[in-house]
Amino acid sequence: MSLVASLPEIDNLESSVFVMHERFEKFIPQHSHTKGQLSYVEGGLAYLQVNGRHYVIPARHYFWVPCGVVHILKIGHSGTVLRSLFFYTHDDHKSPFYSEVGIYPINDLLMEMIKYSESWSGHILPGESRYLFLSVIKDILPEISNRKLPIALPFTDNERMVPILEWIQSNISEMHSLKSIGSRFALSERSLSRLFQSSLDTSFLQYLKLLRMVRAIELMLQTDLSVSEISYAVGYRSLPAFSNTFYQLTHLRPSDFRKNF
Repeated sequence: MSLVASLPEIDNLESSVFVMHERFEKFIPQHSHTKGQLSYVEGGLAYLQVNGRHYVIPARHYFWVPCGVVHILKIGHSGTVLRSLFFYTHDDHKSPFYSEVGIYPINDLLMEMIKYSESWSGHILPGESRYLFLSVIKDILPEISNRKLPIALPFTDNERMVPILEWIQSNISEMHSLKSIGSRFALSERSLSRLFQSSLDTSFLQYLKLLRMVRAIELMLQTDLSVSEISYAVGYRSLPAFSNTFYQLTHLRPSDFRKNF
C-alpha cells in the first residue's frame, strides 16, 4: 500500500508505530497526522511544505514533522526511497524536539536502525519486540538531532509577489537587486522591500540567498556540474563568496557536502 493510500490508516491506532518504506516519485497533498512523522530520504531529493515555508531535504537527511502539523510532501526523483515511521505522542512532552519541524543529516546509527525496519510495514503494537526497537529510535532523536539544516524557503500566494518570485527563480543566474527587479515590475525599491517583508516575512537579500542555496543543493545532487559551475549557475561570480555562504547555512563546504551526500 502506498503512503497516499495509507494516510487514513496511520492514525487508526493511537499507541502504535506505523512503518512505511516506499520507492516512488510522488506528490503527497496537504495532510496531517495525530502521530509524529520521522522520514528518511534515501537516494534523491524531497520537498516539504509547512507553515509557509518550503524545506529542501537532500539525500541522507531525515525530517521530523510534529503531530497535527499540516504539510505537503513532494518526492522529486524516481530513485528516492522514503522510509517513514509514525510515532505515538504520549511522551512528546519529554523534549522540545518533538514539537518542532526539522531537517537533519543522518548518522550511521540512525540510518542502520531505520533500514533494519525495512521489511516491516503497517502498525507495530506495544508488547512486540519490534515496538521496543522502534521506541528506542524515537527516544534517541533529541540527542542525535543537534544540527538542523536551516534552509527553509518562504513562499506566498500574494498576487503581486508570485510573478516576481517566478521570474527570479527562472533567472537565478543573473545579478539581482531591488532596483533591477523593481524596475522590471514597476515598483520602487522601498515598495518592493516592503512587499518582501510583508508577504514573506523576510528581506529580499535573505530570500535570494536561500533560493540560491536551495538551487545549489539541487544541482549538486542531480548534475555533474563542478562547484565552480554551480556557483555561477546560481548567481555567484565569486567562488569563495558562494562557498562561504553555503558553509554559513549547512556547516559544510560545497565540496564536502557533495562528497558526503
